Amino acid sequence: MITRSHPDELRVGLVSISDRASRGTYDDQGIPALQAWLGAALQSPWVAETRLIPDDADGIAATLIALVDQAGCDLVLTTGGTGPARRDVTPEATLRVGTKEMPGFGEQMRQISLRFVPTAILSRQVAVIREAPAHAALIINLPGQPKSIKETLEGLRDADGHSVVPGIFAAVPYCIDLIGGPYIETNDAVCRAFRPKSAQRPNKAGA
Repeated sequence: MITRSHPDELRVGLVSISDRASRGTYDDQGIPALQAWLGAALQSPWVAETRLIPDDADGIAATLIALVDQAGCDLVLTTGGTGPARRDVTPEATLRVGTKEMPGFGEQMRQISLRFVPTAILSRQVAVIREAPAHAALIINLPGQPKSIKETLEGLRDADGHSVVPGIFAAVPYCIDLIGGPYIETNDAVCRAFRPKSAQRPNKAGA
């Protein structure tokens, strides 16, 4: 049984995957970037479980399983380890622990990144649902750089602030609704969550 301080409290696992950062060769930037973005984007209560681990498929898989099955996370965001290098094994580990693949997340992240660099096609981010005995969680691989993390979560806007390319987080709250998680509300100025009207709470209807 997952204990929450509030019925709508979101439990988020934040996993930064880097051999050098996990050894202390340089400071990790992934987890602070994720914490800062979520702090600005979420209006619902949330708590984070953070992990800084090396590029090791077995270790990544074990970490993801523990965050979902034991820590009770509803959402797990990873950063790093999604390129074509031999040590980049985050997608393989993520697919190993998932019960359903959610390919649209990776497709959209690459569409956003291609606005900036042609090498975005080398990114291999994936997303999955992991169905644990007590609940389910959405696991998403994000890029490794703070700027790219923000762009893929938030999307791109023009000079007038209008959305040009939707970010992936707009679909996350409804996905978590569908798998039985808490009801997440966002700061529309950062990221407007999309739900069909039938899935909106009364105070959000028509928003």
